Amino acid sequence: MGPSAANTQTNGGTASSNHNPSATNGGDATLNQPPLAANQAITESDPSKKRRMGMLPLEVGTRVLCRWRDGKLHPVKVIERRRIHNGGPNDYEYYVHYTEFNRRLDEWTHLDQLDLDSVECAVDEKVEDKVVTSLKMTRHQKRKIDETHVEGHEELDAASLREHEEFTKVKNIATIELGKYEIETWYFSPFPPEYNDCVKLFFCEFCLNFMKRKEQLQRHMRKCDLKHPPGDEIYRSGTLSMFEVDGKKNKVYAQNLCYLAKLFLDHKTLYYDVDLFLFYVLCECDDRGCHMVGYFSKEKHSEEAYNLACILTLPPYQRKGYGKFLIAFSYELSKKEGKVGTPERPLSDLGLLSYRGYWTRVLLDILKKHKGNISIKELSDMTAIKAEDILSTLQSLELIQYRKGQHVICADPKVLDRHLKAAGRGGLDVDVSKLIWTPYKDQS
Repeated sequence: MGPSAANTQTNGGTASSNHNPSATNGGDATLNQPPLAANQAITESDPSKKRRMGMLPLEVGTRVLCRWRDGKLHPVKVIERRRIHNGGPNDYEYYVHYTEFNRRLDEWTHLDQLDLDSVECAVDEKVEDKVVTSLKMTRHQKRKIDETHVEGHEELDAASLREHEEFTKVKNIATIELGKYEIETWYFSPFPPEYNDCVKLFFCEFCLNFMKRKEQLQRHMRKCDLKHPPGDEIYRSGTLSMFEVDGKKNKVYAQNLCYLAKLFLDHKTLYYDVDLFLFYVLCECDDRGCHMVGYFSKEKHSEEAYNLACILTLPPYQRKGYGKFLIAFSYELSKKEGKVGTPERPLSDLGLLSYRGYWTRVLLDILKKHKGNISIKELSDMTAIKAEDILSTLQSLELIQYRKGQHVICADPKVLDRHLKAAGRGGLDVDVSKLIWTPYKDQS
């Protein structure tokens, strides 16, 4: 997403885990205890309760079962803990990662949500363990990391991944208010230090300035004269509009957009040099203004022919075809530029899935209608899809063979129909006749 991240992706919490009641720390903790006070007599007569109380407070790294919002117990790992204000010495809240689910569901939990009888280990990672290399991981451990954490981080080695997760492990903002929606966040975002004590932020949906209190937002809205993103409206079809925002001309807006987007994207980095990027902000328009539903960013000049750096559809607008629309729009811009394009790498698993679906639908539609032979170069010229992406897509569908030194496309109509059905609907169509845009040129 350009300034908000280097990778292309479009990701709150649950948990639980197994346990070993005889873990060394748990067992040793019960030895050499001082005599019990009178008010502790009930613990003396209840060994199970005594053992559970001896575990507290739970250490970071503990694995335990946690009751989630579905009412069921799920395995979690304790990522962080914090004291409850005015609580006792063992009164903590615990930030947990549900090991069955994506990091977006990580959350703060109370002790009564945790099944202390299921504690697996008091500590499973010492500080010094954090420098362990991937060579010391079992294949199962490495696969678990890949499955639960590495979306968008395929370029990171084990040490870098651990450093990234350590820095971003706890969501700093739990919810935001944006327009008529209150949205649960998914990930950490590096807001300025003065917002460290905020659990909820209030965004102006037009200029994207963010505030700590509702009253501040209300005062701001009385003064803010924006009713749409800054920049040029380059597309309008029905109630949909697309605005092109230059990061250099609208730096504060672009940076605020990156802070906002990072709450829903698990990326390695957030760039502050927004000058190098263009942002394409998709809006639903009504009589109150143009309300952002998502965006994508692209570099003004990409040596690798990237036509999209980062993409996001905001959670309230997901599953409505907007993500597919944004991908299609990025390729329409490439066609206007007379270039082939490709999304910035590495792609997350979800990102690859979205793009593979788009490539499949576009390519197979052409193959169905085309009579006679067609080359990959011709397909690339027609679609602005990079030849390598065309080749990998057709290979994944087993629609291409290598004969006599060249690739041959095998386009059986029944096979094409089967693959098109599997690829699903194409989402909202881009009406190219409504796109009024000229490619970016330096104003020098």
